[in-house]
Amino acid sequence: MPGALLGVFLGGLAAADPPDSHAPPPAAAPAAEELAEVVVTAPEAKYVAPTRRDSIGRIWAPVLIDGKGPFRLVLDTGANRSAITLRTAELMGVTPLPAGGTRVTGFTGSALVPTIHVGTMEVGDVLIGPADLPVLQDVFGGAQGVLGIEGLANKRIYADFTHDRLEIVRSHGERALRGFTVVPLHLLRGLLVADVHVGSVRAKAIIDTGAQSTIGNLALRDALIRHTPANVARQDIIGVTLDVQTGDYLQAPDLDLGNLTVRGIRVTFGDMYLFQHWRLTDEPALTLGMDMLGTFDVLIIDYARRELQIRLRDTRPIT
Repeated sequence: MPGALLGVFLGGLAAADPPDSHAPPPAAAPAAEELAEVVVTAPEAKYVAPTRRDSIGRIWAPVLIDGKGPFRLVLDTGANRSAITLRTAELMGVTPLPAGGTRVTGFTGSALVPTIHVGTMEVGDVLIGPADLPVLQDVFGGAQGVLGIEGLANKRIYADFTHDRLEIVRSHGERALRGFTVVPLHLLRGLLVADVHVGSVRAKAIIDTGAQSTIGNLALRDALIRHTPANVARQDIIGVTLDVQTGDYLQAPDLDLGNLTVRGIRVTFGDMYLFQHWRLTDEPALTLGMDMLGTFDVLIIDYARRELQIRLRDTRPIT
């Protein structure tokens, strides 16, 4: 019986290249002002990679597992537990327990996977363990696993995409500094959720740093579009269980996050397995992936304050 509390929920996903894989990332601006797109070129990031015209950003956490490593795990606010790849288990010199150790629920399906037992996982002020970690065949983006939310309840995540800086520390309730926009959050089945508007449609937006793409459910698509275009582009979504589902890849209206408006966002709409698992099929909902979250300059997720604190990138014309 899969469940976010009984099994393991891993929200990370990868999207096959969309029909226009070089489309610019969404632009974010205060509601009354649109900002130009920014293209950043730099060597491969060590901790946080920004979303650029030709690639989707990531947040990588250097995690020590039983004192070994550090291993490069994707920080996944959409996963209720951490997991590693089979290759990482091999590097640790640990043989996974037989298949059927635990059930992993991903965006596109669920599967029984083997596990390994670890004493501790450490990164910043996060200390997790002992724990049985699911062992996956693959985690996308070149990572060695995913760092889930089990140790983040009172933490503050500071991701600076411009300066390749990541901090995970205990929250002291710090208010946002000048220049930051605050987006209130609430918890839904352990997930961080913002109340947003997509165009004129009110929706629940799940903050999912483990996902590459922004995904909407069919209730949101139907509220936005009376008739889906006949020639709509289709996009495959691959979850951590390697199951594949296909959705409609569409330009969405402006996304309003409090006083922040994100323009030019593209969303893959579909009857995804995880929306059914979350019981979010009857009301408009979407997950905000790194295709959008990685376009900011600084992204702060404060679990204690239940808010996002966002600073936009400096703008300059495209040359």
